[in-house]
Amino acid sequence: MTKFRFQLEAVKGRMRAGRLVTPHGEVKTPIFMPVGTLGTVKSLDNQDLESLEAQIILGNAYHLYLRPGLDVLKQTGGLHNFMGWQKPILTDSGGFQVFSLAQASTSGSSLVKVTDEGVEFRSHLDGSKHFFTPEKALENQFIIGADIAMIFDQCASDQASKTEIAQAVKRTYQWAKRAKIYWEEQGRVNVYGRYQALFGIVQGGKHLDLRRKALKQMLSLEFDGVAFGGETVGYDMEWSARLIKELGSLVPESLPRYAMGLGRDPANIVEAVKAGYDMFDCVGPTRLARNGTLFVGSLEISGQGQPKFISEFKKGRLNIGNQRFAYDQAPVDSSCDCYTCRSGYTRAYLHHLYKIRELSYYRLASIHNLRFMLRLTYLLRRMIVDN
Repeated sequence: MTKFRFQLEAVKGRMRAGRLVTPHGEVKTPIFMPVGTLGTVKSLDNQDLESLEAQIILGNAYHLYLRPGLDVLKQTGGLHNFMGWQKPILTDSGGFQVFSLAQASTSGSSLVKVTDEGVEFRSHLDGSKHFFTPEKALENQFIIGADIAMIFDQCASDQASKTEIAQAVKRTYQWAKRAKIYWEEQGRVNVYGRYQALFGIVQGGKHLDLRRKALKQMLSLEFDGVAFGGETVGYDMEWSARLIKELGSLVPESLPRYAMGLGRDPANIVEAVKAGYDMFDCVGPTRLARNGTLFVGSLEISGQGQPKFISEFKKGRLNIGNQRFAYDQAPVDSSCDCYTCRSGYTRAYLHHLYKIRELSYYRLASIHNLRFMLRLTYLLRRMIVDN
């Protein structure tokens, strides 16, 4: 049985290049992971993902639990077989979705009840009641068949009081201990007999002392990797940058470091890699693509030998719906090697497709943005390995 392991291959300053070994193949890091929440990366098929050179994708246990449901996934042999994707898959436990999606019903009453035992919530689809415990959330992921699973954590809003955030950190640790026991009782394998790695999640909002405490707690449980989550990471980039710089060096070199939800802008990935992180995911590249925002820019090496993302557009974002592109015969990005840029699709034509809401636009734009991010992490890896 292939077990999970992380092999560090090269280091340049704080930047790292490594390799994740999973039952469904290897993943070279640093890596951006496309998000396929419901077992599909929106508007793309598996052939598209192969051409993008995606090494690993994400699914979300909350959403997959509700649709298509665990019975369907188990009957078909897990998510890999269900969607015909035989490369690695990582699943989030659903903790973030329980606390962010199920906030209020149409009647205005709360859809979530949190106790030390677990979380009772109502489906955002039909209002039906469900109850997730740390064990249940992990069982869901065992049935989904992920190569890498996440513990069930309590997410607290950045606007919550420090007392409330501290309570979420405490509860996440208690839940993590229970998840660890359940994981070991199952032999660390999913229902299909494959090793399923488990990552701890560091909460704590914008409070560095709570983040350090949470990190120490997760490390004490000796999970296969450590992730940094919560509302802050990936949303408030000023604080995200501060957190990853402060905390990354506290994680042992032998563990992969995962910044959850980070990747709305290319520069975010560059800065996180410079801080020593290995794994990133975000719905941003595809969501932005569908809304007319395409990435443009390149890597530049500073006088100190550090990579820097540069672009003629603010945040490296081109708004294809802008009238200035109506006659522009250039590709989205002349340096990009994606299908959209290589096949003669001009900014003018994409502008036209976007304006008329042609379905092919969503595919072409998503291909570009995802390949842009995947190529960015590939180029960063080459800088580290070729040092």
